[in-house]
Amino acid sequence: MKGSTRQKTNRDAILDATDRLLSRAGYKKMTIDDLAREVGIGKGSVYLHFESKEEIALSHIDRIIERLKTELAATAGSKASPEKKLRKMLIDRVMMRFDSVQHYTQSLNELLAQLRPRLLERRRRYFEEEARIFASVLAEGKAAGAFAVKDPMETGRTLLDATNALLPYSLSANELGERREIEKKANDLTDLLLNGLRKK
Repeated sequence: MKGSTRQKTNRDAILDATDRLLSRAGYKKMTIDDLAREVGIGKGSVYLHFESKEEIALSHIDRIIERLKTELAATAGSKASPEKKLRKMLIDRVMMRFDSVQHYTQSLNELLAQLRPRLLERRRRYFEEEARIFASVLAEGKAAGAFAVKDPMETGRTLLDATNALLPYSLSANELGERREIEKKANDLTDLLLNGLRKK
C-alpha cells in the first residue's frame, strides 16, 4: 500500500512538474533531466512511470480531461434540473480547461505541435467521452419534456462544437482574454444554446 501510494505521488509530482515546465519552457525544451530535477528524483525514477517525454506530456493532458470528466459526470448525476445541469456543464467545460492552462504563454497547439497527430487522436476521444456525458443530461431533459432534442448524442456533439471556440487550443490564455471575459462569453453562449434547446 505504501509503495503504491508513493508511486502515485511520484507520478502526480512528475505531471505537476510537467505543467510547470511546459509553462516556462515549452515541450520542445523540456527534458527528462529537467523533470527529474524539478521533482527532486532521479532520472530513472521518471522512467519507472513513463516511457518517454511524449507520454508524459500526453498524460498531463489526459489528467486535465479526467478531472473535467469527473466534474461533468458529478453534475450530470446531481439532483438539479436538466437545464441547470447543462448550464453548469457547458460553463465548467470551458472554464476548467481555461484555468488549467491560463499560466501558459503559448496555445496548446503551439506548445504540443510535435505531438499533434497523437494529441488530435486523443482529442477526438475526449470529445466523444464528453459528448456521452452531455447526451445523458439531454436525454433526461428530453424525457422530462424540457428539451426539444431528436438525437441526444448528436446534440451533445454540437454543444461541444459550439463551446470549442472558447477553448485554449489555437489561442493562448492571454490571447483568449481575462478569466472574467471568458466566463461572460461562456455564460452568453450557454444562454443562447439553452434557449435553442428548450421545448417551446
